[in-house]
Amino acid sequence: MIGNINKLTLLDYPGKTAATVFLSGCNFRCPFCYNGALAEDRLPVEDQHSPESVLAFLDTRRGLLDGVCISGGEALLWSGLADFIQAVKGRGFAVKLDTNGSLPDRLAPLLAQGLVDYVAMDIKNDPLHYAETIGLPHFDLAPVQETMQLLKEGTTPFEFRTTLVKEFHTPDRLLALARWIGPVDRYFLQTFKDEGDLLQVGLHSLSPKETEACLKAVRSICPNADLRG
Repeated sequence: MIGNINKLTLLDYPGKTAATVFLSGCNFRCPFCYNGALAEDRLPVEDQHSPESVLAFLDTRRGLLDGVCISGGEALLWSGLADFIQAVKGRGFAVKLDTNGSLPDRLAPLLAQGLVDYVAMDIKNDPLHYAETIGLPHFDLAPVQETMQLLKEGTTPFEFRTTLVKEFHTPDRLLALARWIGPVDRYFLQTFKDEGDLLQVGLHSLSPKETEACLKAVRSICPNADLRG
């Protein structure tokens, strides 16, 4: 279930030095996903890690790292996630969770128990173009909407973020997206990068001018929105 480990990141957890743990399996099939092998749960067995081995590694990083990012794939699919987080926090690390927002019933208990210190939720596109952007022709947006509200109404620090892909995103769509999520404090637009393990070939990043146009559209609703990557 645990696919890869990035043993040190200064980028994934805002303001903290961290390790990132990537969990296999995802219920989305975003064409631009850069973790294709993780999303489709097809990593070779020899490239996977047990929870025990990851926790043993973290034991060697006490006092050196501030936190652990848990990403995917979609981390909330793992039935052992809560126990793993408890073990991580028991070692003194803060926990950041990355999610696509499709499983609010699994996220809510983690937040209620104080197991997660920061959440990054990917907002894939405006509602009209969501299904095609996540590679699922028939998708009910209600769980995504519920997760957005759960975070906005809760006390756990969070951010929303969108990866911009030329084939899927335009300023008009980003404006509709921003109107949908409302004026949140932390919203980031991320640059798409083809790192060779995509679920669909032939996708492109936006030009700097196109990216700035999308940011301008978003900032009309979320003035603090910014670019990342």
